[in-house]
Amino acid sequence: MSRDAAADAPADTAASQEGRESADSSLPEEQTAHLPHGIDLCYQAFGDPSDRPLLLVMGLGGPMTWWPVDLCRRLAAEGFFVIRYDNRDTGRSTRLRQHRVSQRELVRAFLGRRVDVPYSLRDMAQDAVALLDHLDIEAAHVAGVSMGGMIAQSIAIDHPERVLSLTSIMSTTGNRKKGFQHPMLLPAMLRRPISTEEEYVEGSVKFSKIIGSPGYPEDDDAVRARAHETWSRGVNFKDTMRHMLAVVTQRDRTAGLRQLKVPATVVHGRNDKMVHVSGGRATASAIPGTRLVLVPGMGHNLPSGIFDILVDAITEVADRAARKGS
Repeated sequence: MSRDAAADAPADTAASQEGRESADSSLPEEQTAHLPHGIDLCYQAFGDPSDRPLLLVMGLGGPMTWWPVDLCRRLAAEGFFVIRYDNRDTGRSTRLRQHRVSQRELVRAFLGRRVDVPYSLRDMAQDAVALLDHLDIEAAHVAGVSMGGMIAQSIAIDHPERVLSLTSIMSTTGNRKKGFQHPMLLPAMLRRPISTEEEYVEGSVKFSKIIGSPGYPEDDDAVRARAHETWSRGVNFKDTMRHMLAVVTQRDRTAGLRQLKVPATVVHGRNDKMVHVSGGRATASAIPGTRLVLVPGMGHNLPSGIFDILVDAITEVADRAARKGS
């Protein structure tokens, strides 16, 4: 998912409502996986470890807390052992700040020119596989949002034996002619870094109104609460720039997706300005036997109004995988 906004300085702060997740004693404990290739991933698991494992992969610049707690608990109630985690360069996972990325490099990469890339989406997919190794999980159902969907697709292509089913949400194949971004978003994505929590929070509210779901409007206070929680986990625009470069330089996965034999579902909003609905259609067209769920009124966020759709989609494809394996 796109970042709510951008900032340079993390701050310790308390949030409210859903955003006060870190203060909720009923939440599972956050843990750290020290991976063999030197990356530490902060993760959290919901449900019974004996249930079917479900790995949730978040998008660009977003910590794991952008997967709403209520959604995670609902998935756990459907018989999943739900794992959400902070990607590298987000939240409480490893920050690779020794690698600097400039806006000039981003523009060069966007124009197709060669640039040095600190890491790729495939490297981030390897992080996810290493997390499964850490948890002694042989294979999992995998669901990803936006950039997280790109990472989930990469896991399925590069490590098909580790994926039981794939749910790609508001994502695309890497083909630049599909899943393009609305031009109006570029200034917001490359805005000047901001340095105060209040700027970040109010910027998040404004950006949410641009990319959010018109058919499932979010309350401003809920957006503020999530932004406070994100700020408290550490927000840094320079870290997000490395995510952006990984996305801009991603490979076209279409050929790899055509070779997949894993049961898959694609969920995409018809009102998505961040990743045009053509990205979802292209993903579904590429993967044999994929179920495509296009949602009127859905933009580029995870409002509570679409939880039923997401739970049904993830559960249905997992059930399909179970039938295939029996």
